[in-house]
Amino acid sequence: MQRLAVLIAALWWGGVSGLSFVAVPTLFASLGNPAVAGPVAAQLFSLQCWGGLGWGLVLLLILRRQRSAGHFPLAGATVDPARLQSMQRVLATMGFVLVAMLLALLQEFAVAQKIVTARATGGNLRLWHGLGSAMVLGQWLCSGAVLWRLAYVGRSSH
Repeated sequence: MQRLAVLIAALWWGGVSGLSFVAVPTLFASLGNPAVAGPVAAQLFSLQCWGGLGWGLVLLLILRRQRSAGHFPLAGATVDPARLQSMQRVLATMGFVLVAMLLALLQEFAVAQKIVTARATGGNLRLWHGLGSAMVLGQWLCSGAVLWRLAYVGRSSH
């Protein structure tokens, strides 16, 4: 399961990297017209959101299984420090997954709509685009942290 988790995290981080830093900038550079490239980029970011939510959900299920395998100790029981550190590491990794998923949801259901509205009404497009870009960067950092943490754990368990 550990190798599967690393593979999923790599696909998630790679997908965010490829779409956000290669495909979308290439799209705008190639089409030259933001009015044409913008809607296509929005569709790509929407796909990225749903893909990230799917990958995140699968990772949470795998991490939950790993956490359950560690069996949290009862209050007052003595705990092996290595086991406690492993459980804390799994919980922290789950936190990164959840933050990335939350950013994807906010981007999809709050910021993306504001960008469309601002473009149509002459609203503050720069603000909403900047906020959306920050959320994509946050997803990239969180999914990268998940990959880093899982790859490290995977190496140490062999």
